Amino acid sequence: MIAVDHLCAGEPAASAPVFGYRVLASYPHDPTAFTQGLAYASGQLFEGTGNYGRSSLRRVDLTTGHVDQEIRLAPHLFGEGVTVWQGRLIQLTWREHLGLIYGVPDLDRQDSFGYSGEGWGITHDGQQWFLSDGTPMLRVLNPVSRQVVRRILVQDAGQPIAALNELEWINGEIWANVWKTDRIVRIAPDSGRVIAWVDLRGLCPASMRPNAEAVLNGIAYDAEHGRLFVTGKDWPRLYQIEVVPKPQ
Repeated sequence: MIAVDHLCAGEPAASAPVFGYRVLASYPHDPTAFTQGLAYASGQLFEGTGNYGRSSLRRVDLTTGHVDQEIRLAPHLFGEGVTVWQGRLIQLTWREHLGLIYGVPDLDRQDSFGYSGEGWGITHDGQQWFLSDGTPMLRVLNPVSRQVVRRILVQDAGQPIAALNELEWINGEIWANVWKTDRIVRIAPDSGRVIAWVDLRGLCPASMRPNAEAVLNGIAYDAEHGRLFVTGKDWPRLYQIEVVPKPQ
């Protein structure tokens, strides 16, 4: 039986605080990149893009936005979230139940694995993988067997948080884009409790978004230098931001 972590029934629910942001830097980003996953490791920025017939895995120059290397997925695969794990890069697919594993930094295809359900976002804490599928439930996988060992129900004030998308592990927390919103949710991995929200409204104005699908999606953390990067689907810019208290 797979364990499900959740808030205790007798625990008083309190809505999590909301933080704002400060832009520290802005970089060019391919406005045709339907960003599904973002990761930063060993001084390299990696990006997974989606849509059938257009999905890819890329190594991108952070400062110029130039795509230094691109691996195109087969037309029947819809690329989703990415993460760097023990010197290899993992990329999910949406409905194809297939995870792809590449070498880093050369992006040579090395392995694959299967999983049930949809794949949206992936991250890890150095010991286990966390997968999202657009529901309020995160799956926790054993990286060796690649099997689900438990599930985490994400809740704020007792309410499940749906549409969890791209994931990133940051200082002991799971950060998740919430699909079709300009908000990131910060999650306690042991309980699924929402620790805080980050409100990124105004970061990329509507005038810079080419269509309704051009939503916030993509979180990458440079753990060595403490830098936080975010972007969105078909956004022309990628931003380095700092999380700050929200103005009253």
